[in-house]
Amino acid sequence: MAKALIICAAGMSSSLMAKKTTEFLRGKNQDIEVDAISATEGKKAIDKADFDLYLISPQTKMYFKQFEEAAAKVGKPVVQIPPQAYIPIPMGIEKMANLISDNI
Repeated sequence: MAKALIICAAGMSSSLMAKKTTEFLRGKNQDIEVDAISATEGKKAIDKADFDLYLISPQTKMYFKQFEEAAAKVGKPVVQIPPQAYIPIPMGIEKMANLISDNI
């Protein structure tokens, strides 16, 4: 199973996105689990390298370079989530799922 982690400001909106995106991906027979964490825990999570892909939410884009550098040290990809893929409606969930599938 592949694993992706959304890093966002507080972890609230991203938890909903992670749950809905995981359900969407499973519905498409893709064995990818999505989880979420707050930006304050982001670097620690990346340093552990437990995920295959790290996604940076629109509201934490100011930390993108920091997270990208941390991920490069452990050989993992980091992607900035575009705002249109960060909306918990079917269109947003599908865009998030495609972003993950394309980068994992």
